[in-house]
Amino acid sequence: MKFPSSVVRALMASAAVAAAIALAGCQTDGVSIPERALKPLSHEMVSDLERKNMPKESPLLVRLFKQEAELEVWKQDSGGRFALLKTYPICRWSGELGPKVKEGDRQAPEGFYTITPGQMNPNSNYYLSVNIGFPNGFDRAHGRTGAFLMIHGDCSSRGCYAMTDEQIAEIYALARESFFGGQRSFQVQAYPFRMTPINMARHRNNPNMPFWKMLKQGYDHFEVTRLEPKVDVCEKRYVFDAEPPAAASAHGVPASFKFNAAARCPAYQVPQEIADEVAAKTRRDEVETAALVQKGTPAAPVRTGTDGGMHPVFLAALKPQVVRDHDGNVRTIIDAPRAPGTIPATVNPPRDPNAPSDPVTAVAAASAGGKPAPQTQTAAAKPNAASDSGNMFTRLFTSQGDTAPKTTNGQSESGLDRVTGSVSRLFGIGEDKKPASPPRQAAVPPPKPVQLTRPKPAPAPPAAAYQAEPKAAAEQPAAPPPADQSTRTTAAGDSGLLSSQPMAPPGTFDSRWGSWR
Repeated sequence: MKFPSSVVRALMASAAVAAAIALAGCQTDGVSIPERALKPLSHEMVSDLERKNMPKESPLLVRLFKQEAELEVWKQDSGGRFALLKTYPICRWSGELGPKVKEGDRQAPEGFYTITPGQMNPNSNYYLSVNIGFPNGFDRAHGRTGAFLMIHGDCSSRGCYAMTDEQIAEIYALARESFFGGQRSFQVQAYPFRMTPINMARHRNNPNMPFWKMLKQGYDHFEVTRLEPKVDVCEKRYVFDAEPPAAASAHGVPASFKFNAAARCPAYQVPQEIADEVAAKTRRDEVETAALVQKGTPAAPVRTGTDGGMHPVFLAALKPQVVRDHDGNVRTIIDAPRAPGTIPATVNPPRDPNAPSDPVTAVAAASAGGKPAPQTQTAAAKPNAASDSGNMFTRLFTSQGDTAPKTTNGQSESGLDRVTGSVSRLFGIGEDKKPASPPRQAAVPPPKPVQLTRPKPAPAPPAAAYQAEPKAAAEQPAAPPPADQSTRTTAAGDSGLLSSQPMAPPGTFDSRWGSWR
């Protein structure tokens, strides 16, 4: 008896819900489903699916790339092959390039993971979340530890891949529709970077390269087939698209054809067509990688000193240019497209060990007629309290996230009252009446301020209007110079760059950045 497709979809949806509740160990009575977890796909997304010939209930696949800070959603089209639906910039991921090894190392996982309905958490502390499923069989075979690593919202990461709330809502809805369409699980492929020859050449000295070359095999299987690769683990390594040998498969799948992550691999073969295409692509990539190394492609550092990454669209929104126009007014300019979604006020951007600790990214002359780009939305911090209500999926898969650290107090720099006062008002550092004093100079009290007796400065020449200079010799105090010779002050009357020393924030992150938001 053949059932209408609508009935089949309803039955599969019910089965998905039942499986989720069973996996989560939740009670079926009084199931509470937040509205955000049931939000329908937008009209724009539905139109995009129709234009690309992708039924909204068709299977889904996700790829993650750390270095590029991008998440790709692939959907199966009516021809049965996967095609790219949309690329989402990742708001935040933590750690370095490389796999997660142990609990607390802040590493986001790398590898191949399977997502079932029970791993979808509608009551996440971070809006919505999808449990990646770490550790998988490969991770356990290597003794790796950790749990509750997610793709979630709130742009905060401690071993997770964090999106904005608006992004995770759409990704969650796409996965939900695929489950309701009959997909029992979908695959997440997490990579350190796009597995291209240039990236393999740049990271050739990284000790994780043997692991990454193994991941690249699965990457290549998907690239040449546009089908979800079948993933198994044996002998502590990934195996892709394995099937029983032809002689054995003639009589059905043999009982011995089982994969154990830590045991010897059973006899298997890869379909000849796939094996040939993957081998050809591997050879081409290896030749190109060797040529790039021969040409002197610089090797990337193994350890960067940063804590994860953030897509440039979010970095640009959080680190705007601070400029001073021809009238001496200081303002911010965001020269970047609007970030996709709301960036919380507690966001913790990755630190740059080579950059000065000054929150001002750059100071430049405002171009004639230049207009500031629209500011990115910000939101207040969310409480980190787990929901006590029952839910459709699981309370066991509550996502773990960061608590935004407090900004470390820096030093304010001496200089002209006019410049210091403007910047203080801009960043909310303090009042003009009480400029902060450098702690280093407290031990050696300077003489009376020379500003009371110095003559009126001459206007700075236009050609050097934005070049920072040391003070003239006549303006130096009679006391011995401070121990830190790197501290500089701005010339009298100079209308140029502020010093690179960090301003002294009075307290929280918001007080430091609130005015430009």
